[in-house]
Amino acid sequence: MSDLLSIEEALQRVLARVRPLAAERVPTTAASGRVLADDVIARVDLPPFPSSAMDGYALRAEDTPGRLPVVFRIAAGLPAERPLAAGEAMAISTGGAVPDGADAVVQIERVVESDNSLKVPEQVERGTNVRPVGGDVRAGDVVLPRGSMLGAAQIGALAAIGAPEVSVARRPRVAVLSTGTELRAPGESLGPGQIYESNGPMLAAALEVSGALVERIGPVPDDEGEHRRAFERALDADVLVSSGGVSVGPHDLIRRILVELGVEEHFWGVAVRPGKPLAFGSRGDTLVFGLPGNPVSSLVSLELFVRPALLALQGMADPGPLYEAAVLASPLRRNPARAHLARARAVTSSSGTTLEPLSGQESHMIARAAGANALVLVPAGEGELAAGEAARFLRL
Repeated sequence: MSDLLSIEEALQRVLARVRPLAAERVPTTAASGRVLADDVIARVDLPPFPSSAMDGYALRAEDTPGRLPVVFRIAAGLPAERPLAAGEAMAISTGGAVPDGADAVVQIERVVESDNSLKVPEQVERGTNVRPVGGDVRAGDVVLPRGSMLGAAQIGALAAIGAPEVSVARRPRVAVLSTGTELRAPGESLGPGQIYESNGPMLAAALEVSGALVERIGPVPDDEGEHRRAFERALDADVLVSSGGVSVGPHDLIRRILVELGVEEHFWGVAVRPGKPLAFGSRGDTLVFGLPGNPVSSLVSLELFVRPALLALQGMADPGPLYEAAVLASPLRRNPARAHLARARAVTSSSGTTLEPLSGQESHMIARAAGANALVLVPAGEGELAAGEAARFLRL
């Protein structure tokens, strides 16, 4: 156990080997899920003109209270034909351009209009319901810094400032290679000692969510020649992720073959349960992860090490893993030598988030893991984390 790295030490070694990928320009409308390679600078003020925050009437505050003629009706995109004169009002829609001469907008519900005449019963303050020029962002300001992940709100901001395209890191090419003579594709008939392959589809799905372009290879039988040919092909990718064959059994060939193919191994073994037999190396700029064969072990290793590496390759400012805080609903026993990532359900209510550990924590129980949406970090040590105690967790 003394040779095993902590989660933090292993992650540091992984991230130290990351070389950010080159940038490419893509249309803003196609940039969801990508990571910015450069700061995005506003080219215009937003809003670019004083605009109304309400449906109502543009007027001068000093003319209220009082009765004012309604001399024009302003729709969004159709500004007034002339400035507002003293003693006048103009009807205006939300988002409409407040005319020169006006300094406030009174809500439609707070006034009475009849025969193109407006009665304003109360004093209106200057600036009421007027969105000032540049109130959101000024031309020349940084709207989004490099390293930002682009989601719906970020795409909306880019569109609002008129950015037709953005510079983003290219998507990493990831080869997912499954090994094991016992593995069969879903839908095939199972013979004695055979199981359906779950790691390849599971890992590919998780990697695609992190921005990867995934190529699946295998399942590859436990044969040295087959392994060598498959790994030679997979090493052309930016990241190689294999599952199975990295432990110490007679059919665990992967580590030796990778070394023979020029991969420098940086570590083997992490003090974590599940996921201890993790191998990590590199050949040139290609990152190589040998994940354990047990499905939940592979999933935990991916969340702790592979996903952060993928996000770092794309220039993510904080690649994670990003832990959140919550309270345990039931106790979890510590392991004296290794941290434990326990599957759980995170349930959020008005009082906060509660973590409900699942039964069946063995590393092969992927069907039970499907009910989890969280991995609870149980630090190594004696005793247990008690019910009601604060804990950190990763969302799945």
